[in-house]
Amino acid sequence: MAQETPRVPAAGHTDTSKFRQMYDLLATPNMYRTASGAPGPAYYQQKADYKMSIELDDKNQKVYGEETVTYTNNAGESLEYLWMQLDQNQQARNSQTPLADSQKMETSMAAAGFSRRFMEEKFDGGFRIEYVTDTKGVALPYTINYTMMRIDLPKPLKKGESFSFKVKWWYNVNNYQLDGGRSGYEAFPDGNKLYVLAQFYPRMAVYSDVEGWQNMQFWGSGEFALPFGDYDVAITVPADHIMEATGDLQNRSEVFTAEQLKRYQLAEKTFDKPVVVVTQEEAIAAEKGFSNQKKTWRFKATNVRDFGISTSRKFIYDAMAVKLQNGTAMAISLYPKEGNPLWGEFSTRIVAHTLKTYSKYTFDYPYPKAISINAQDQGMEYPMICWNFGRPEADGTYSDRVKYGMLGVIIHEVGHNYFPMIVNSDERQWTWMDEGLNTFLEYLTEIEWEATFPVDRGPARLIAPYMGGAQTGLEPIMTNSESIRQFGNNAYGKPAAALNILRETVMGRELFDHAFKTYANRWKFKHPTPEDFFRTMEDASAVDLDWFWRGWFYTTDYVDIGVKQVTRYFVSNDAPKNFKAPPVGRRRRLANSGPLVYMLSETSEDFKTELNKPLKIEDVKNLDEFLKSKFSEEERAKLKSPKYFYEITFDKPGGLVMPLLVELTFEDGTTEMHRFPAQIWRFNDAEVSRVFATEKLLKSVKVDPKLETADVDVSNNSWPKSADSGVFGK
Repeated sequence: MAQETPRVPAAGHTDTSKFRQMYDLLATPNMYRTASGAPGPAYYQQKADYKMSIELDDKNQKVYGEETVTYTNNAGESLEYLWMQLDQNQQARNSQTPLADSQKMETSMAAAGFSRRFMEEKFDGGFRIEYVTDTKGVALPYTINYTMMRIDLPKPLKKGESFSFKVKWWYNVNNYQLDGGRSGYEAFPDGNKLYVLAQFYPRMAVYSDVEGWQNMQFWGSGEFALPFGDYDVAITVPADHIMEATGDLQNRSEVFTAEQLKRYQLAEKTFDKPVVVVTQEEAIAAEKGFSNQKKTWRFKATNVRDFGISTSRKFIYDAMAVKLQNGTAMAISLYPKEGNPLWGEFSTRIVAHTLKTYSKYTFDYPYPKAISINAQDQGMEYPMICWNFGRPEADGTYSDRVKYGMLGVIIHEVGHNYFPMIVNSDERQWTWMDEGLNTFLEYLTEIEWEATFPVDRGPARLIAPYMGGAQTGLEPIMTNSESIRQFGNNAYGKPAAALNILRETVMGRELFDHAFKTYANRWKFKHPTPEDFFRTMEDASAVDLDWFWRGWFYTTDYVDIGVKQVTRYFVSNDAPKNFKAPPVGRRRRLANSGPLVYMLSETSEDFKTELNKPLKIEDVKNLDEFLKSKFSEEERAKLKSPKYFYEITFDKPGGLVMPLLVELTFEDGTTEMHRFPAQIWRFNDAEVSRVFATEKLLKSVKVDPKLETADVDVSNNSWPKSADSGVFGK
């Protein structure tokens, strides 16, 4: 007797479904951060209050400062030391930033560039810390590690306790157009300078439930993670300077002329157009002076995470009031005469529009003002104040490119007040959480300003070339800020497009807008993580988006969905040869009991030419008799009357699952749109089929006709294949 071959069990299954839940990727919910995406009952955050005295030496481009910091520990554990950020040390001669990049020899360079690179001494702009003491003047031990400084405490700081200490410092202000940087000064030919000052003081690092102390150095790309606090700042500058800064100005009557004060008070009541507070004539007169006298401006700010200053004798100043749902804020612009007429015409108006639009989608702007500073070659944001590029030619003319570029950057930088200045995500870790969300809202704000605004990020079609080309081999959105190679596409464009797709195609505007507003309000003045965003968007909408976050944010897969095959079917009374009814479950047996009709494809060997015509019910005996027995004449009149039947198969060469958007065009030119959720791919990630019963003869089929999904290859989107289709970016 032959020995039976033993049965070999089939290999086990590993879950590779694109729709599997994200428990393997997201942090475990806890008492600090809940599974819903909301702050938990044990959530806490630290507080850092500052009292500062700052002086700008305009002749020698130096900043001198002294600060008293009061740090409150709200964590459950005690702290043995405090960490501060010394971001200005990125400009120090011993900075690690220039050493962290690979270099290649350039085959040619300008003589000035050669001199700066190989011959001149590097600019030294790092902090000089003169002392760190307690409030009684007793020295505190401290250790500087490049852009971080540890202050050792006399005793552990327990929960609920505060500790105050003093730091005195100074540094050389950088010419940001030569030495780089997010702040510094712009030099003009007549010797005047326009200062945009930030990171100008030692700042407390964040201590949180997620990673304890924020301990990543400032390399230059990943921006800033900071705690909230209150600021009391006095800034001394030349007497002929005009200034704006974070917070409420406490001594306006001392620093403005009587006439300027009246103009500002008028601006506080004017909602329809900017009021010029410091005129161009006054600015031109001031920039010829170079006063040796000094003037101190005093600002106070409550519940902000940072502080920025801009000052120059060249500044024109205009302002207007902005009516929000529950209050009023001031929109303000400062700019040199080189910015006119462009800035006088548009800057403050677009600031006001931005506050209104962002407030609509998130929460009412909570601060007293938003300031736009014209600083060439800049685009950077701080609470209540930002610097923005864009100037006309010397004769005052400007192109649409310059105009819309300026409008876009002002919207973007003012918008950063919401993300991350208020919804305070960790920019040092996740650039997309502020840049991506902000770019998405920038897009909405641009098209509300002007429907034909020449947007460059937001719509899905604009990210398709990157996703289908340059993205290959790069990193996903969920990559630390310092490891992103294409910042513009990966931290700004791709997440903005993803959110726009969620809003327009996956969730719909109503569900998306509610969920997005819920996230913004849950986490305003708090420190959210990516998990908090992902979970809140699902929690507030009842839309499972794990498949979307996993694909768009954790991979570099792309979208590519096409039409594989279209097959027409005909209804027949006659069963095909060798017909055998397929097995069906009980419910389908009940639904399909009784006389049968048969669907024959145009390629079937049983197909007969006489079937090739629109369906007439009376030609199909079994169907006609069934309808007459089942429905009254009145009921039959209400039934649909399909005449043509098609099975369409769609394939998916791309790795991302997305909703299937199908447009049918009929012989008479009319169209019909069908939208299938992404879950249509859950059982087959390669191809799916759908049956369409129509009253008109089908002429063509098109997938994603409005380019909603960032499909990278539209050459396979049509049936019959379209002559003008192609691959984005190829």
